[in-house]
Order: sequence, then C-alpha cells, then structure tokens
Amino acid sequence: MPLFIGVDIGGTKVLATAVSSTGRVLRTATRTTPGRRVEARLVEDALTEAVQEIAGVRRVGAIGIAAAGFVDAQGERVRFAPHLPWRDEGVRARLAERWSAPVVLDNDANCAARAELTYGAVGDAGSAVMVTLGTGIGGALILDGEVLRGYNGMAGEFGHTQVVPGGRSCECGGTGCWEQYCSGNALTRFVRDQGIADLAGPAITAAAEAGDQVALAAFDEVGSWLGVGVANLVASFDPEIVVIGGGLSAAGDLLLEPARRALRESLVGAEHRTVPPVVRAALGPEAGAIGAADLARQRFRSAGTRARARLRAARETARRP
Repeated sequence: MPLFIGVDIGGTKVLATAVSSTGRVLRTATRTTPGRRVEARLVEDALTEAVQEIAGVRRVGAIGIAAAGFVDAQGERVRFAPHLPWRDEGVRARLAERWSAPVVLDNDANCAARAELTYGAVGDAGSAVMVTLGTGIGGALILDGEVLRGYNGMAGEFGHTQVVPGGRSCECGGTGCWEQYCSGNALTRFVRDQGIADLAGPAITAAAEAGDQVALAAFDEVGSWLGVGVANLVASFDPEIVVIGGGLSAAGDLLLEPARRALRESLVGAEHRTVPPVVRAALGPEAGAIGAADLARQRFRSAGTRARARLRAARETARRP
C-alpha cells in the first residue's frame, strides 16, 4: 500500500506524519524551521529531511503540504508567509519535482479544519470557525461540510485583522494585528515583560499548571484576547461551534476558560443568542499534518479514478467497429 504523508510547516517547526485512511498518525518526524530571513531552499531542505525520514523505503502515494501562509486558489503557490521566507513561490511544483511524487498544497489552518471536520471536533456541526494558535494565528471557515477557501484561496487569515490601531508591529508589515496579542509569541512576550527571560513555549504551560502566577496571568491575558477575537468572528459568521487548535491549544482550559469568559463579555447581543461552544481541537497540534495527508489521499484517489475512467473509455472506443 502506498504511503500518504502530511507535512505541516509553521514558523518554528516542521511536522511530517504518515497518516492512515482513518486519520490515525502512524509515524512522525520533526525539524526546526530555519526562519523567515533565510533562503527558501533551506526551508525546503528541512521539509525534505522530514519527508525522507517518514518515507524510508516505502512507496509514497502523495504528499500534502500544510503551509503557514497565503496559498493561492489553485493550490500552486505560497503568495506570502509572514513567518516563512516564501514570497510568491511555486512551492507545489518545485517540491513535486524534488520528491518525484504527487504533491498538494493548502494553508495550514485549512488543512487542520479539514482534519477536524473529517475525524475530529467539528463532528456534525453544519458550520464552524477554526482558529489555530502557534507562532501566529491561522483560521478557517467550514460550511455544509466544506472548507471555504475564498476567491483568492486566502479566506480565514484572521490573525492579521487589526484589533489595536497603531499597536504592535507585526511580521506581516502591519500594526496591531490580532496575533500580536494572542499567539505563542504573545504568550512568551508577556512572560518576558515580567522579567522572566528563560520561560517559553511548553514550559510556560507547565509553569501555569504548577500554579506559577506569572504564567497563569499570561494565559489569562492571551486567552482574553482570544475571546475578544472569537467574539468578532462569531458576530461575523454566526457559527455553530468554534474549534481552537495549534500548539498553544495543548494548554486546554488554561487558555480556553478566559477565552470563553471574554467571548460572552464581548459578543454583541450574547444574552439574546446561542453562544457557540469554544472547544479544543480533538486532533491537537497534528491536525494540520493529518488534514494535509487526507487532502493528498483524496486528490490521488480522484486522479486515479479519472485516469481509470479515461482508460475504460478509450478501450470501449477501440472495440467499436
């Protein structure tokens, strides 16, 4: 059986997974993302190393790339990536040639939403908003069982909506973007501003779970900003459920409880409507890679089905007198 691989490339980490047809992760490999001020080739080297580790000697059916950036409607190019060096890069074709395998490309949050829709927290909900929290913020919209990509393929870039005019500078070039107040980077910044320079990432979560007051305050701050942003999304799209994914979602209720509180306080007309539940992604930080592998599997099977149909039609035509 061919192997289907999903690769989630974010601002700090590359995660490659081999995924079964039921969404089960069979094997993982990780690499550190080289950064956004390096040659694109170095990022693609890290992707290649992770894919090669996963594949081994197995035959690869197809590979899905979940990219933290603006992917065009055709799924060919990364037009812009605030935390990566890709600028209008033909990523799909270049990696397909390098890997000698079929490659599909989509935004990382779209892939995560696809996974949560198929295997995870979205379940039977007719509409959902997904917010992924990592180095920055990603997002996706789900309606009637489909991930909505938008005219340019760039729907769901919630992290770069402005919440503080003239606020903090953002890697996208703007100021006051939501992700500058609600993300892994924002959590680390809060702790460092309190004079604790050696606490970052999962260590902040561990400290909060142990009762550290600075770490707890950091989650209260970032979680509150999450709720404010989600209130805007709920007012805009009125979803049935809101799913929070990405690496920061591993903190669970440390993050989600202040978010739920701020959502109710910030949402216009909250007392006159059903406020959607805010839940943690069921598939955790691996959702993007799982969704990318699922996309690759579906595209590969569709292409195979079309090819077999064309072959049957050609044979039938050849038999006719």
